[in-house]
Amino acid sequence: MHVVIMGCGRVGAALAQNLEQQGHTVAVIDQDPTAFRRLGSGFGGRRVTGVGFDQDTLREAGIEDAGAFAAVSSGDNSNIIAARVAREMFAIENVAARIYDPRRAEVYQRLGIPTVATVRWTADQMMRRLLPSGAEPLWRDPSGGVQLAEVHTSPAWIGHKISRLQEETGVRVAFLTRLGEAVLPTSQTVLQEGDLVHVMMRTEDIAKVEAACSHGPEEGGQG
Repeated sequence: MHVVIMGCGRVGAALAQNLEQQGHTVAVIDQDPTAFRRLGSGFGGRRVTGVGFDQDTLREAGIEDAGAFAAVSSGDNSNIIAARVAREMFAIENVAARIYDPRRAEVYQRLGIPTVATVRWTADQMMRRLLPSGAEPLWRDPSGGVQLAEVHTSPAWIGHKISRLQEETGVRVAFLTRLGEAVLPTSQTVLQEGDLVHVMMRTEDIAKVEAACSHGPEEGGQG
């Protein structure tokens, strides 16, 4: 998968290197060409000098072929604008934005853009929001047989009850992140746009669960 990253600070550089190590192609955008030094000489991706929310700059970075976009510059406003352009103008489904002011999290979430607050940022947390799979679980029991993980859900699940998601995927929804807050759902809770879904599942079922969540509900079922 091709991933475009706006911002080549320590966060952006680390994320770019991690993604490339996983076999993805990466393009990094930054207004300061000297920032690309953080990537190191071994980085094989694109280095694009420009503003990350400029459409021509994004096209130069390969946004039209991208499967994910990360806005991790030093400015909240720039990050949200760039994330919205990627989502709304280029229809990038997997978009994530770094945020400094947690009070703005609700704004991001209402726009359907997952956020990672700087105070608890790790490369793995950002990776979970960009990639449907490939990140370490949030928790795993000592035997390794059961784990808690954030799963990528298709927009087709929006408007359907948690009970249906659980029935069709075989998971137990532990909690949702909605508008920046953790929510303990009931079986009658309906999934909304921007929800991040955290589930308990058997480790051996990861591939099956990810496929069911990303494909949406089966046709003919009840919401």
